[in-house]
Amino acid sequence: MRTTALLLSLILAVSAHAAPADQADDMERLLADKGLLGKITQVTQTMGNKASELVVSAMGALGVPYRRGGNSFESGFDCSGFVRAMYEQTVGLILPRKAEQQAAATQTIDRTELVPGDLVFFNTMRRAFSHVGIYVGDDKFIHSPKPGAEVRVEDMRLSYWSRRFDGARRVTESSAQPPTP
Repeated sequence: MRTTALLLSLILAVSAHAAPADQADDMERLLADKGLLGKITQVTQTMGNKASELVVSAMGALGVPYRRGGNSFESGFDCSGFVRAMYEQTVGLILPRKAEQQAAATQTIDRTELVPGDLVFFNTMRRAFSHVGIYVGDDKFIHSPKPGAEVRVEDMRLSYWSRRFDGARRVTESSAQPPTP
């Protein structure tokens, strides 16, 4: 229970980027309604601090608007800019800028091997690896979907996503570059 409270505090602190402080209760309810509080606790217990920080940071971006070419809380995110920003800010690794480049630079894994923090790719533009998100557990991922939408959590089992699933990838130290000083 102590871990859940700590993670909730982290989520609320990170969510200040995406929502005003008076919306903290709404964030807590949203995470509870989506069943994500338990998943975040599970990530901490099984994956350690870096993966849990990554998922918590990603959850903190819920509600940030989509923006083509966007790569920050302030400007908004596109899908690959979102993934790149989360990895750079929390894990300290810089991924390539485009989704297909991120797929090429990371280690292929089977869908059954997915753990929170892994990347999931989809064919949403009639070309392989045209969309990317961060796996959060329980067949769910977080991503910045499209113009007019906001960063949100989706279920990979929905027919739209399951038909377009292109594969899963794991980020390793050799997949990314450390940030330049």
